[in-house]
Amino acid sequence: MNKNLLSQRTFSLLILFLLTSTLFSCSTNKVSPKKTIPTESTVEIRQDKAVSAAEYLRQAKQAPIQQSINLLIAASARFIEENQLAKALWLADQTLPLTESDIQQKQLLLIKAQSLLLANNPELSLESLKKIEQVNLLSESFQLTYYQTLAEVQHQRGLNLAAVDARLRAFKLHPNITNIDVETLWLALNQLSQWEIEQLVSAQPPHIDGWQQLLNFAHRFGYDSTSFNRYLTQWQRQFPLHPANPLIPQLMNEQLTFAEHQQNIAIILPLSGRQKAAGESAQQGILSAYNNDQSKKLYFIDSNHLDMTTLSQTFITQEINYVIGPLLKENVDLYLAQPDLTLPTLLFNSPTKEALKDQHMVLSMNPADEAIQAATTLSQKNFHHPIIFSQKDNVSKRIAETFAKQWHKITGKTPETVYVNDGATMQNELKDSLGVSTSQTRINNIDKRIRQKIKTEARNRRDLDMIYVVGSPNETRLLKPYIDVNISPFAKKIPIFASSRSHSDNADKSDSRDLTGLQFTEMPWILPSKQQNQPLKQLTETIWPNKSDSLQRIFAMGYDSLSLIDKFNMFKQYPYIRHYGQTGILKLNNNTVLTRSLLWGRYQMDMVQEIAVEQTE
Repeated sequence: MNKNLLSQRTFSLLILFLLTSTLFSCSTNKVSPKKTIPTESTVEIRQDKAVSAAEYLRQAKQAPIQQSINLLIAASARFIEENQLAKALWLADQTLPLTESDIQQKQLLLIKAQSLLLANNPELSLESLKKIEQVNLLSESFQLTYYQTLAEVQHQRGLNLAAVDARLRAFKLHPNITNIDVETLWLALNQLSQWEIEQLVSAQPPHIDGWQQLLNFAHRFGYDSTSFNRYLTQWQRQFPLHPANPLIPQLMNEQLTFAEHQQNIAIILPLSGRQKAAGESAQQGILSAYNNDQSKKLYFIDSNHLDMTTLSQTFITQEINYVIGPLLKENVDLYLAQPDLTLPTLLFNSPTKEALKDQHMVLSMNPADEAIQAATTLSQKNFHHPIIFSQKDNVSKRIAETFAKQWHKITGKTPETVYVNDGATMQNELKDSLGVSTSQTRINNIDKRIRQKIKTEARNRRDLDMIYVVGSPNETRLLKPYIDVNISPFAKKIPIFASSRSHSDNADKSDSRDLTGLQFTEMPWILPSKQQNQPLKQLTETIWPNKSDSLQRIFAMGYDSLSLIDKFNMFKQYPYIRHYGQTGILKLNNNTVLTRSLLWGRYQMDMVQEIAVEQTE
């Protein structure tokens, strides 16, 4: 009885305080929301749109305790609608510890999340959302608001995969879907790379089978209207009730704009000087793809003997309508700095100073991109405590830092990163990091205390469940065996992953047994796979048996570039266009950069084989 009186008194004091002029003036400076999100009521009392938050508070003062809680929740939700976010957040915070109802607590947590999101604090908003468990057991209106809020939170945090997953779940719950809603979701799905779509399918959001098939047809055949329409008709027969059906007439009627029938293409490469080998490798890739195509004329220009200020006139004289290159960063900046060079251009490198314009596309080979792919993929595979072993060079550090940052963004936990030295100290550093040195010290201490000799073996840490290696092929071939011998035979095997930086096509021709089990991301050209142009690969190995790994990658860039020119305008017009190339599955992002989805490979004894990402352990 006393507890109830105390609770009633607490509510009365709370409401009296809320009604004071101090509180009502504390947030007169309204926070302008970045983006409006649904704020429909999730409280169990029926809300009247004409009732203000202040009126709900006045009603709560006179109501019994349980009804007061509902009225306070209603007031918190109404404060959001009135754009008084500080009040909504404060009231939800103060009400939360006063209720023992699980549903009411979830309602208040959702109100907090909405308030924080609208106040441009997605990180704290996510923390509040994470406390709401078993969402699927709550009302559909609550689930809808929850997933809409989560989608916007993850979008603002830069996690498009998680955002689209939440959008799909909200989409199914929405009572009034319009064609605009379908088109908006379609655009969001097409912002995903191929590897992200594979992860999305694994999460099994609603209607994903139909969406996946439609995406597959659009990505593979969207550049060919005749084939695309045939597959769209097939999709309609297979998924007659799928919510994406309103898209089909629009997709069938889109007029794709191909590159001009006669293409005069200028290709700017370093064909002399210090970077001659790189330029010639790109040239060899382009000529391999060219195959005497009569619709194209190629004009190779040596960037080491080029005056950029007169290049525009050269293009006019040769009637150039597309440009490939430059390859080197300094030449890219110099090219972009010329105001009269406005032709559609596929750049082989990202600029460091100049801004990209609408007529530009960049074929990015940024190694940090695959770190994002690896971290996102592996974080969904029930790994909780990874450790990163990285070399200390700048490129390796950037990959390691990107992997750790992405892992933290997804999981909220930052992986331990160990930068190892080359040579003799490497094994000691690994032992320290894996906890083997500590274990051996304990064994030595026991041996000193007792006379009888006990058969013992040092053991590694048990909290680690995954290792990500960033290093050159040579360093990885040293590092991997050291890791293997320092994992206790009594412990669960720790899977080891790596970036393409650790893989060497040339080194694979020698003994690779020490790398058995290592899994890594790689482009199709380097990894034996269904996507690899195997006849061309065998031919190039015969002609250039000693071509380095880096030059092979540049060759693949050159090979893909001609097909990218064919799709140049379509990439710009339609977000679903993809290119299944030798550098990966390419899509154009919002920054006019072509990003890649890579394959996964695995060393198995003396062989390297492609594996499906689902097979990673």
